[in-house]
Amino acid sequence: MSEPPSMMATCHCSRCRKLGASTFVFVKRETFRWIAGDDAVVRFQPVAPYKYTRAFCGTCGTALGEVGSDADSFPIAADTLDVDPGVRVRFHEFVAEKPAWVMICDDAKQFDGHPVKG
Repeated sequence: MSEPPSMMATCHCSRCRKLGASTFVFVKRETFRWIAGDDAVVRFQPVAPYKYTRAFCGTCGTALGEVGSDADSFPIAADTLDVDPGVRVRFHEFVAEKPAWVMICDDAKQFDGHPVKG
């Protein structure tokens, strides 16, 4: 990334939890560049009603998020970063699907489903 992510968020939906990475940073497509390893990326096309393609490292299995998305900004798994991204969790989404054993220990906004803009 040639500039820091615009924000960080945590998704508590069952799909993101099972992905093994539910905290994401959002990066602008034009600032994201592969240094190496893009040829090892494997993409998973979901079955409806899900629509977001997920990417994984075909070598080690690390969940990458939505790298390679056509969107102007897309989420990548915060766990993949080797350095502090300089942002903290702004919101939690799909809190209604959060398991009882997960504790939200910050003051970030919480949404039962997708965030409401405004």
